[in-house]
Amino acid sequence: MQRIGYLKAVLITALAAPGVLLLILAPVRAQGQALPQPDLQNVQYGPHERNLLDLWKAKSDQPTPLVVFIHGGGFRSGDKSDLAPSLLRRCLAAGISVAAINYRLSQDAPFPAPMLDSARAIQFLRLHAEEWHLDPRRVAATGGSAGAGISLWLGFHDDLADPRSEDPAARQSTRLSCMAVIGAQTSYDPRFIKNLIGGRAYQHPALPLFYGLKPDELDTPQAHKLYEEASPINYVSAGDPPVFLFYSEPKGSLPPDAPPGQGIHHPRFGEALKEKLDPLKIECVLRHRDDYAAKGEGMDAVHHEMVAFFLRCFAAR
Repeated sequence: MQRIGYLKAVLITALAAPGVLLLILAPVRAQGQALPQPDLQNVQYGPHERNLLDLWKAKSDQPTPLVVFIHGGGFRSGDKSDLAPSLLRRCLAAGISVAAINYRLSQDAPFPAPMLDSARAIQFLRLHAEEWHLDPRRVAATGGSAGAGISLWLGFHDDLADPRSEDPAARQSTRLSCMAVIGAQTSYDPRFIKNLIGGRAYQHPALPLFYGLKPDELDTPQAHKLYEEASPINYVSAGDPPVFLFYSEPKGSLPPDAPPGQGIHHPRFGEALKEKLDPLKIECVLRHRDDYAAKGEGMDAVHHEMVAFFLRCFAAR
């Protein structure tokens, strides 16, 4: 969901049930656009082989704010190289450094591993903030799909810092200045998804693997506890950071013959979160592809607005 280019319809199987082709809208990287070489590449931030990050440093005489990109892929695939060149370019031009991280996938470790790995990466970056010329007070997260959900989970969750830890990274804060995400699931609770989205979105094949659950465990008290703990919307409280949400899936109800998983990036996820944030006076900017298509604009315009959002939130810190 987070690659650069105008939104094009492409056939992909990554989010569909086995044997089912699911037509979704996914941005395609513009021809000839590639990520520049990072200043730091494949830095190990944790013990697992996928605990790696890349860092692009913005040019500045002062410590720079930081945006951390967390890739999508249904918690089963994806890579830090999925960072959109357009977003990276705009961040660096605005004086914002960018890190991109990998994390353990569901086949390596189920929830909460992806969330905790991403938290660890943010702590590691804060630990090295002075060395890498970063401002540890101004850190934001971004990503698409699974990476969007992780970003929201971190942003709304209580600080995971452990001040008593012997590990200096673990003593660092995991709190964020803001989150700007694409195609976010604001809940990973199949019961919530069934009621909110309808159809068979709640039967997304990535969810059982994400939780490490067998078919006969999906409707047990153990599973229900995991569903609630994994859902970002359940952690919302007064004082949480601002959010920018972008969705490209069509609005409205799903077709009667929608396959399992279709609707997993539905804009109703964003609407449900906004309904919870607005009464708490937490800024929630909700955008849809139609907002940009009417002007003939694509993902570059989305990235432009995201970077403006980052700058405004960083300025408030």
